[in-house]
Amino acid sequence: MANQRDTLSNPISTAPIGIFDSGVGGLTVLREIKRQLPNESILYVGDTARLPYGDRTPEEILQFVREIMTWMMAQGTKMVMMACNTSSALALEEVQAEFPIPILGLIYPGARAAAKAGQRIGVIATPATVASDAYRQAILEVDASKQVWQIGCPQFVPLIEQDRLQDATTIEVAKTYLQPLIEAEIDTLIYGCTHYPHLAPVFKTFLPDAIQRIDPAQSMVKAAAKELELLDLKSAISGRPTQFFVSGCPEQFAHNATRWLQKTPQVQQVNFASFVVS
Repeated sequence: MANQRDTLSNPISTAPIGIFDSGVGGLTVLREIKRQLPNESILYVGDTARLPYGDRTPEEILQFVREIMTWMMAQGTKMVMMACNTSSALALEEVQAEFPIPILGLIYPGARAAAKAGQRIGVIATPATVASDAYRQAILEVDASKQVWQIGCPQFVPLIEQDRLQDATTIEVAKTYLQPLIEAEIDTLIYGCTHYPHLAPVFKTFLPDAIQRIDPAQSMVKAAAKELELLDLKSAISGRPTQFFVSGCPEQFAHNATRWLQKTPQVQQVNFASFVVS
């Protein structure tokens, strides 16, 4: 009865959480939410018409994020998780100041987890995230004694979105990108893009087992759970099925997502560019 009274006294607790990414990368965050916060309803946005974000300018990224946030506010979301490291690095502080709901990013939770795990830390990310230097700065804020190497990996997101994980080319590209980190003898590797955990089977073929892998999604969702509790926004009843929205081709996204969802999702198309902050 206590849970029922709590829900009735704060009906916003059953409102959905919004997740957004440029494509299927955010499914790794969705997986963590389902594991850690199974009662929450989710709106998943993939801005597939404009991926990859990692090659965009900071101005473009901020505009895209504002448009998606405006749309999510119209859907009544109670919290938004940026399931995109590029957006987290380049737009988080701005939109946190502009929108009246909690907005969480990946950089600081991932940096804290990595700083706790190791001393010699490698970061693989999109070129835009690497150029922002966000991970290095966040790690050194936690512990200035850490050593950090960052590698931009522009081909990873297109290869994943094209469902080319089994290609020999993908393995060779991965080896080329990560070789400098192996030579630097890192002990910890941050997946600095939510797409990259999808490449874990590829990395396993050549990356030393001793290197700890950090998926920032795990830490971000843990932080989200604490904030939901603090704000009395955590859902006490079972959530609705996840809704999926994309700016590009719904059929292509559904096809790509099926591998990781173990079922084919129903996907709707939305033109997020029509939602502009006034």
